[in-house]
Amino acid sequence: MAAERAAWPRHEARASPARGARVCAGRPIAAPAAGARPERCAGGRLSARRGRGCGGRAARAGGGACVGSRLGGFAAAQPGPAAAMIHSLFLINASGDIFLEKHWKSVVSRSVCDYFFEAQERASEAENVPPVIPTPHHYLLSVYRHKIFFVAVIQSEVPPLFVIEFLHRVVDTFQDYFGVCSEVIIKDNVVVVYEVLEEMLDNGFPLATESNILKELIKPPTILRTVVNTITGSTNVGDQLPTGQLSVVPWRRTGVKYTNNEAYFDVIEEIDAIIDKSGSTITAEIQGVIDACVKLTGMPDLTLSFMNPRLLDDVSFHPCVRFKRWESERILSFIPPDGNFRLLSYHVSAQNLVAIPVYVKHNISFRDSSSLGRFEITGTHVFDPVTKLLSWDVGKINPQKLPSLKGSVSLQAGTSKPDENPTINLQFKIQQLAISGLKVNRLDMYGEKYKPFKGIKYMTKAGKFQVRT
Repeated sequence: MAAERAAWPRHEARASPARGARVCAGRPIAAPAAGARPERCAGGRLSARRGRGCGGRAARAGGGACVGSRLGGFAAAQPGPAAAMIHSLFLINASGDIFLEKHWKSVVSRSVCDYFFEAQERASEAENVPPVIPTPHHYLLSVYRHKIFFVAVIQSEVPPLFVIEFLHRVVDTFQDYFGVCSEVIIKDNVVVVYEVLEEMLDNGFPLATESNILKELIKPPTILRTVVNTITGSTNVGDQLPTGQLSVVPWRRTGVKYTNNEAYFDVIEEIDAIIDKSGSTITAEIQGVIDACVKLTGMPDLTLSFMNPRLLDDVSFHPCVRFKRWESERILSFIPPDGNFRLLSYHVSAQNLVAIPVYVKHNISFRDSSSLGRFEITGTHVFDPVTKLLSWDVGKINPQKLPSLKGSVSLQAGTSKPDENPTINLQFKIQQLAISGLKVNRLDMYGEKYKPFKGIKYMTKAGKFQVRT
């Protein structure tokens, strides 16, 4: 038992077999007396972008375990020791075909996905499929990314955000391993996919979700390694346990060395907005992330400060961030993982928005006419006659010559006028701008004597950005 517990990440909590006791950050927490307030766990308070955590408080007796800190970016309470979290995982393409399935606790029949297919038929778009679907004996929890549904099957009631966040981590891991997460890539690397999934879950519970740890356990596929494995019959599974697994910083491997030491951070913000016909903003909010690419020798200790940290709301951190210092000083202090990782994600409410960066001037009206329709469009465009969708690519906007689309459309004979004008969905990217106004003040490194290259890049892009006409 001691060896098994030591192999788990330091901040991860597991339910103790002993009745009425919990384990948090590797230390047992005594069950509280009746009516007493639950104890605060060592991990501290949590906040996840897709939902709130347990607030850092250990669960009451018999209620399972508290996840004391962020394990791979998600936070929630684990169920008690008698219940397994995820029994099976099904990967379903846009056509409704199950092209991969993985079972951990027990084999669940494919027929359980019939409930998912029924919900998919009722949804107008793939993104509108309910993320949680109850069935007589199971719950189906799903996420839709890269035109693939990742459907997890559970048999007992567990926090749904915990499972959904784990599914997002599975997608991110595939993308990190293979560069692209698609049906073709997954089928071409099906052996590695099964090996990675086997390491990410242990009997239905998340085990290793850090990309650095996984890459030491399961080597990423390369052409040379694939040829060698085919000839020798070997696998991508590593011969030794990850070097950082038993350390106090399990997200970073030991003995890291680089000729060029560099740390780059990308502040990426996605704006969701609805603009009415007069140009006024009905609703708007920002979802932001800070992605990092850190390649530094040794064991560096970084601090990242902002000019206006109070803008950030509902912040979810990577496990490496020292949460107490953020609470007291609003400074990010952390020992970074090696390579690419997501440092934090955040939400900015509409009260903190700056001006909307894109303006659409429109004038759409319907009138009777027997003439044929005609359009004048600057830029490239594609019209889909099946979906009746016109896609207009304006390219890079020149302020001196704004892109325009004008013309007339004729309705078919006998067709009544539409009840409402069409809506315009925009997709755009603006480099070197954070629409929330967030700015990094400085980045400092301690613990190492060399001077690294440092860089910050900003980008704003459209999420669900709709203009009503």
